[in-house]
Amino acid sequence: MPAGTLYVVATPIGNLADASPRAIEALRSAQVIACEDTRTTRTLLARYAIETRSVALHEHNERAATGKLIALLLEGKNIALVSDAGTPALSDPGALLVEQAHRAGIRVSPLPGPSAAAAAFSVSGFAAGRFLFAGFLPAAATARRKALQALELPWPVVLYEAPHRIAATLEDMRTRFGEQREVLIARELTKKFEEVARLSLGQAAGWLAAQPHRQQGEFVLVLAPGGEAPPAIDADRVLAALLEALSPSEAAKLAARITGAPRNELYRKALARAK
Repeated sequence: MPAGTLYVVATPIGNLADASPRAIEALRSAQVIACEDTRTTRTLLARYAIETRSVALHEHNERAATGKLIALLLEGKNIALVSDAGTPALSDPGALLVEQAHRAGIRVSPLPGPSAAAAAFSVSGFAAGRFLFAGFLPAAATARRKALQALELPWPVVLYEAPHRIAATLEDMRTRFGEQREVLIARELTKKFEEVARLSLGQAAGWLAAQPHRQQGEFVLVLAPGGEAPPAIDADRVLAALLEALSPSEAAKLAARITGAPRNELYRKALARAK
């Protein structure tokens, strides 16, 4: 019996009417639906009278559940993979199942559709040929601030954030990027109380505090592009120049500080040049 197909199905991020006909058909015709939370997916299935059996696939059981699902696929069963909302494996569980399906030679087919990141970027108005999707920042304050240091980029950055951290994250962004940098705050996209606001980081705290309900729900942030990224430093050229006056060890050490390249790798190159 030929193996079945793993369908990676994007589902609505809020408004259930956003489910595509192809997604509904895939959920209806599959033998099993792998869900991040079966209780959440049940609402969507009930809306479209879908009775397909569902099983849980979440961050706590992903490895064990993946093995069982791969076995079903190899038996010829078709499986639809969904997350609670949006596109699976995008800041959601599912990537391990997709990876193992590829390794087992199983057909993997995407059914594209809703994505909170794409939806927020589309209404940001930040004209750019690309954007960086950074997902969720670290929950711990120190790690979050360190992560923000790497996001000074010449293109927009899309972030997800939880309601209990949104105020702290916006304040950290204001401190890191300045009062004037703009940000799009998208709250509860496609839902009844959807709000989309583009403003400066200096105004963000006031906007958030203006209405008590604004610190509830699901958030997507789109940070406006920063300045042009500095040109990359050629580590080999720096090393070669330093070797004219320094030992291989000292040249590698200083070149690593200047360029950020791995010291061990530079030391190996320095020894090769010295020979």
